[in-house]
Amino acid sequence: MYYRRKIELALLQKFGGVSAKIDFQKLLFLLCQKQAEPTYHFVPYKFGCFSWQANQDMSTLTKYGKVQQSNNHWEIIDDVDYNKQLTPTDASIVEWLYEEFNHLRGEDLVRYVYEHYPYYAINSEIAERILSREYFEKVHQFKPINNDCTLFTIGYEGKSVEQYVNLLIQQDVKLLCDVRKNPISMKYGFSKNQLKMIVEGVGIRYEHFPELGIESQKRQELNSKSDYEVLFEDYRQHTLPSKKKAIHAVYEEFRISKRIALTCFEKEAECCHRNSLAHAMKDSFEETTIFINHL
Repeated sequence: MYYRRKIELALLQKFGGVSAKIDFQKLLFLLCQKQAEPTYHFVPYKFGCFSWQANQDMSTLTKYGKVQQSNNHWEIIDDVDYNKQLTPTDASIVEWLYEEFNHLRGEDLVRYVYEHYPYYAINSEIAERILSREYFEKVHQFKPINNDCTLFTIGYEGKSVEQYVNLLIQQDVKLLCDVRKNPISMKYGFSKNQLKMIVEGVGIRYEHFPELGIESQKRQELNSKSDYEVLFEDYRQHTLPSKKKAIHAVYEEFRISKRIALTCFEKEAECCHRNSLAHAMKDSFEETTIFINHL
């Protein structure tokens, strides 16, 4: 079993074996804030901090017969003592969390998180109702607002889906353009339907432009810098000239939205065709000044 799932089970056990799903996300968030290397990352979602990976892990644990769901609650049905399987540091954090927050549940717990971590309340549907005017105004101060025209590129290699989405939110990206030929990933959150659901859940539109991707067979033998250079030269010379309609469609989205991001897998833009696409747009539409920012 993945260690991160043992943390979830130990936390659930410590708090009585049953927890409302919203409460559990908040407790897990507070636990992760105390860790030097957070087990999970979170994004500002409908009811505050939320981790899709953590939620997926709990769903997986139900399939393994460790946890069951009922009425928006998680309930542990395993009698293994998972606290004993944690590192001493993580076990002490779970103990601290229980001592500090065992008395808080529901909106009181949510309110505490909103007041102490206001960034995670920027997309909340209940923040205005449960926060004082002072704290609600503070939440608004953490909401990124930027209307400068910028074309971003971003790869998800080495990032959790939460880290990835936070980068988009913090740059006030309005539209995510997926330029993968085949938007399928073994990494949770990055296959097309998952990614679309996740980014649109935080107010970022998603569009897929498969015609601007590179055929998978062309990517089979990429072992050196020169291999990438040959691939991208072929992309610039043969693919892009034949995809003017799609490029123009992306440009129109950029012209309207002002802040869009081209996305693919590779961490470094120089190792990805999205870099060639971004510069092709910059060169093709000289009437508009296009600033490129690689996230």
